Amino acid sequence: MMRVFRKAAIEAGDRIMEIYEADDFEVKAKSDASPVTAADEAADALISAQLRAAFPDLPLVTEEQSGSHDQQVSSFLIVDPLDGTKEFIQRRGDFTVNIAWVEDGVPLRGVVYAPAKGRLFYTDAEGASVEESGPFDPEETGPVTPITVRKPDNGALYVVASKSHRDAATDAYIGKYAVEDMKSAGSSLKFCLVATGEADLYPRLGRTMEWDTAAGDAVLRGAGGHVIRFEDHAPFAYGKPGFANGFFIAHAPGVELHPA
Repeated sequence: MMRVFRKAAIEAGDRIMEIYEADDFEVKAKSDASPVTAADEAADALISAQLRAAFPDLPLVTEEQSGSHDQQVSSFLIVDPLDGTKEFIQRRGDFTVNIAWVEDGVPLRGVVYAPAKGRLFYTDAEGASVEESGPFDPEETGPVTPITVRKPDNGALYVVASKSHRDAATDAYIGKYAVEDMKSAGSSLKFCLVATGEADLYPRLGRTMEWDTAAGDAVLRGAGGHVIRFEDHAPFAYGKPGFANGFFIAHAPGVELHPA
């Protein structure tokens, strides 16, 4: 499974970068007024074709085809072909390709590829998370390094928050903690920064969809981290009606969490 995920993500990332590095590209508005580009559509087509060929019996949910599978299922693939479209449009580089497999509400396998950043994270065949060093060949795996969350110091936490969706509520919640270092990052990279120990805590008090979070969640879980619901710290589950997420907290074990 992960060989297919990795290959699809890298090839989609290559196609995205071709469009990203062009002089200009068209930006359209979807029905919910969110932006979509040719890169979103090209990456979606490429990934969908490869996943459907490799896993014909697994339902596939993607951001660009979210209405194509509405019934509740226990096992499915979920894809955001270009997470961070706003970062892409503004040429800020913090965008990712995300592919995940969810089983019984839990994202067990995932890949997060940030082509403009040259970073590739994924779970291995056993579900443990690694970061691969580039350059990235779709057919041949390069050197990989196991990644794991760091042991947090609650008197000096490393926090990461959204670059494009930061608000007063998020800042107020972060203000409950003793913060040593504060980073801003776009897309699912925030999960990966917690997974590698570059951050301890990532709270999200805003709207997301399951395709935004599943792959990063899988990578974080495979590195020993957790994603929980913001309001009650219960497990964060997938396969919800409409694939809409509530608020959540991604964190390393040992962070002394404050209530909502």
